[in-house]
Amino acid sequence: MKRNILFLCTGNSARSQMAEAFLKKHAGDTFDVHSAGTEPADELFSPAVKAMAEAGIDISQNKPKGIEQFLGHKHFEKVFIVCDGAAKKCPIIFGMAKRILWPFDDPAKATGTEEQIMDSCRKIRDQIEAKILEWLKHETI
Repeated sequence: MKRNILFLCTGNSARSQMAEAFLKKHAGDTFDVHSAGTEPADELFSPAVKAMAEAGIDISQNKPKGIEQFLGHKHFEKVFIVCDGAAKKCPIIFGMAKRILWPFDDPAKATGTEEQIMDSCRKIRDQIEAKILEWLKHETI
């Protein structure tokens, strides 16, 4: 049986979506992976979608989701909180799930030219994948 994992951030428009996609890519046969936001955005952050496409992963059809759809319906073994904002709003809502804080910069707050914003998304994308790969080395699968 697959183990339930949730990646949580504020908007569920970039970081948590990237993390969900990378864990599915690298260990989707072991984990049932989801992502959600405490205040879901209306749509995905388009530079994040482009950055993931560059890495060979299509998240363009994903939609931001709120945590409400999981509460009382799904038990998560681990909840990875990928931003400080969500950490402040998620102290106990997932019961016995182990909460792990992995705060990454918010690519949606990057400023500058389109290329500078893309560079920021790429950097965060690569940090997220590296963190997941490192975690998988030590996780009992």
